[in-house]
Amino acid sequence: MVNALVLEIAMRKNESEGDVIETIYFGGGTPSVLGNDDIQKLIDAVYQNHIVASNPEITLEANPDDLSVDRIIELSKSPINRLSIGIQSFFEEDLKLMNRAHNAAQAEACLTEAVKHFDNISIDLIYGTPGMDNAKWLYNIKKALSFGVPHISSYALTVEPKTALAKFVQAGIIPAPGEEQAHEQFLMLADRLTAEGFVHYELSNFGREGYFSKNNTAYWLGKKYIGIGPSAHSYDGIRRSWNIANNSLYLKSMAEGIRSAETETLTVADRYNEYIMTGLRTIWGVSVERVAGEFGHAYKDYLLKEASGYIAQGLLSLDSGILKTTREGKFLADGLASDLFFVALE
Repeated sequence: MVNALVLEIAMRKNESEGDVIETIYFGGGTPSVLGNDDIQKLIDAVYQNHIVASNPEITLEANPDDLSVDRIIELSKSPINRLSIGIQSFFEEDLKLMNRAHNAAQAEACLTEAVKHFDNISIDLIYGTPGMDNAKWLYNIKKALSFGVPHISSYALTVEPKTALAKFVQAGIIPAPGEEQAHEQFLMLADRLTAEGFVHYELSNFGREGYFSKNNTAYWLGKKYIGIGPSAHSYDGIRRSWNIANNSLYLKSMAEGIRSAETETLTVADRYNEYIMTGLRTIWGVSVERVAGEFGHAYKDYLLKEASGYIAQGLLSLDSGILKTTREGKFLADGLASDLFFVALE
């Protein structure tokens, strides 16, 4: 698989022509099972085939059960300079409910060691889980802060179909996650982290100055990206593409020197809608003038007309030509964005 990934990186060298690679992100699946030699091999392939910034952000996603003391020390000797760790909760019962492979002790142990060797660490937390009252959620936040990590990503629990959690909810063994509880805990998180000096720069992401995720920020700002490997998605500003998901077929296509992928060309309406969706999730908001210049005045007029009611309700604000969600509107950002989508043209 690693050799196939190297082949794809080389095969797609022309896609970044004239662009500088600012981030390299090892995510999806279990990239932490790679040894340092494989990590180095993949990074070398990027440098050999693409122009790379002088100090790129190089992130590795990992779970606590993958991050033993020895593994953390080993990773610290690799080019990886940022860890994204799937903590989710510091409570045993929550981790069991979410069917996580690690336990609470591993969550704390890996962070205790990781902060000794990495300056740039992000952790994930989940709120709105059944049985998690506000006191427990506040404990999770305080515990996360106690490790001094500079970035926290946090998401509301969602019940995915065909999972054990979904079956428990359907059977009435545990209650379904409540939106009111999730909203309240979202506001608790935002208020506490903001008071601690974090910037709420995207709906689910909080970072200290200088520690925003460069990789994810690129997605939200509509920058190009190249996804390598099975199921990986790519975007060139106009088209989206995604590699075949099946591992065996992916390996076969790479061996034949062929990229097996599907592609869609985004319409003007598609690109406008994506800009609204991502823009409203961030502190940078949606530029009314950019909408007019990039998509046309019909889109600008439509945006202002549809947004006016939410501005009056205090869920959106318009200041100096930038449309943003308010504190009260942040949790509703995705729903507000969908109401501003343009579907009449094209």
